[in-house]
Amino acid sequence: MALIARLIGIVLIGTGIYFLGNNIIFTTNVYPYFWRGIAADGSILALIAGVMMLVFLPAREKSWGWIPIIIGVVLVFFSSRAILNPTSLWQFLLSFASMAVGYKLATQGRL
Repeated sequence: MALIARLIGIVLIGTGIYFLGNNIIFTTNVYPYFWRGIAADGSILALIAGVMMLVFLPAREKSWGWIPIIIGVVLVFFSSRAILNPTSLWQFLLSFASMAVGYKLATQGRL
């Protein structure tokens, strides 16, 4: 029963991320300023480095991988390559509730 609850939790997390992520668009455009290209390239490199650190570092150093991921996310917005479309309050509420309940089910196996 706990395994089924954990699988349902993972599905709920994925569903919440999917519905919230539908309103985020990443674009490619011509760089009007030289630093936007650098920020876009830096964001890709930082995200790749962060994921590699989270996957391949020993357990006690894995938390260092979150620093490049945060830097990469900030650089994505700095390079203005992410467009956030308007989200209705209900869609945000359902997405966030789905992720929260899914996380609780996935980690603890119960509500």
